[in-house]
Amino acid sequence: MSHQKKQAALRSDAQRNRERILEVALAELTRSADAPLSLIARKACVGQGTFYRNFPSREALVLEVYRYEVQQVADTAQQLLCTRPPEVALRDWMDRLAQYAMAKAGLADALREATTARGTMKSLAHGPLTEAVTLLLTANEKAGTIRPGVTPDDFMLAIAGLWLIDPHSDWQSRSGRLLDLVMDGLRAGAGS
Repeated sequence: MSHQKKQAALRSDAQRNRERILEVALAELTRSADAPLSLIARKACVGQGTFYRNFPSREALVLEVYRYEVQQVADTAQQLLCTRPPEVALRDWMDRLAQYAMAKAGLADALREATTARGTMKSLAHGPLTEAVTLLLTANEKAGTIRPGVTPDDFMLAIAGLWLIDPHSDWQSRSGRLLDLVMDGLRAGAGS
């Protein structure tokens, strides 16, 4: 195996390790804000050295888990637009965002404990989510399925209620009703 191929293989192994750590960390921190790092490393099947090379502190891990989850949600927008009509893609993405909001509620305590920086969560989420919303709104406006002139900020304000839903309640039906209302509001005046 050439040196370049070996380096590429090492990089992809390292990337897989990192993603596995993040997936396990998301599940464990959502379940319990103070999940031990040793448990996360063990469940991700990586050694302590590999773990700390990727995430030298608890704060680094928690912030990266949050950033990773935001990016996953944001990336879904493009995937949905490739496989569904714009209107369906937008509504399906809203459901994905609701799932994220519930995970975020679990992560919120861990994030609060890991960092005292005010507004950290909002600033980490803002860029990727705004890009995803812009993509979906633009596709729907072009298709004439939503009213013209809705901005990403309008949309985020309209769905802000998601973050008020108790993740330990029947959040699926509550978020479904809220998002249907928002969707109805977006459709009103479409194509006129």
